[in-house]
Amino acid sequence: MQIIGVRLKKAGRILFFEPNDEELAKDDWVLVDTSRGLECGKIVIAPREIPVDENIESEPGVPLRKIYRKATEQDLIQLEENHADEKRAFEICRDKIAEHGLPMKLINVEFTFDVNKIIFFFTADGRVDFRELVRDLASVFRTRIELRQVGVRDEAKLLGGMGGCGRPLCCASFLGDFIPVSIRMAKEQNLSLNPTKISGVCGRLMCCLKYENDLYCENCPKQDVTFRPRQGSRVVVAEGEGKVVAVSFSRRNATILLDTNKTVVCGWEDILPVNAEDFESVETPAPPEEIKPVEPPPKPVRPPRPERRRTENYSRRPNRHERPTKPRAERSQRRPRRDPKK
Repeated sequence: MQIIGVRLKKAGRILFFEPNDEELAKDDWVLVDTSRGLECGKIVIAPREIPVDENIESEPGVPLRKIYRKATEQDLIQLEENHADEKRAFEICRDKIAEHGLPMKLINVEFTFDVNKIIFFFTADGRVDFRELVRDLASVFRTRIELRQVGVRDEAKLLGGMGGCGRPLCCASFLGDFIPVSIRMAKEQNLSLNPTKISGVCGRLMCCLKYENDLYCENCPKQDVTFRPRQGSRVVVAEGEGKVVAVSFSRRNATILLDTNKTVVCGWEDILPVNAEDFESVETPAPPEEIKPVEPPPKPVRPPRPERRRTENYSRRPNRHERPTKPRAERSQRRPRRDPKK
């Protein structure tokens, strides 16, 4: 079975497809069917043979698909027109955001090849109610609108820029996916643990710490050893130095109160101790949790009832023999009936 690798945009994720009967080579433009719709991409991995039993997906959770067809000159012209329309859509959406007064920052706009969907990327501090904005954009462009909120790493990837080394950002140049980076990598490479020196323009740890770590620590014995912090110890994380206020043994993370009065949650692998004796190996069994007996709530104390004053002749119900009786002659007398005519 043959597969080819297609990249839809610069420094984007490589998607794998099965070629059709056409002759395809590297750097050819093809049309592929993705979850977003019909897209135009460039072949970055030439057709190659793989075992039939090897499980390769076009996208996460999507089985391997075939390419739609090879792109023509008219398709490339349509692709350039879409890029020009993306700039116009960016200005329109930015004006609509200012009109509605939404606390969001527009980052980028992407059109699908058949303009069946327009995707607007934005950043915000929290959740934003953009339902009215979507209605306005749909009335202007007459197509499906999708607003996608991204993080600081994706923002740096979409905008690009220059890193501290003087070269373009790795994520915007050639890195297709973000790789997990740990502050322990900086420790093993004898780098300064100053967050301003080991962080990129996005505010996170630099990606180059990961793919250079194997060269520095190829035979490092501490790579497979994990330590856990103790509650109340001083530690160093990517955001700065602080104090451990809580440790979760099930999730293998710790809550840290930084010196800037900011609270962060980090995994054990991303925490370094100020003093080595403040950490203990994960092989050490966790301390048993103290189960405190549940005491029943105290019963409410009722105030004493006031004492009633009783006299000697007081009785709630008088005795039958003590009731005053009338003579039989008086009891037999009845009142005269009232004449209704009067």
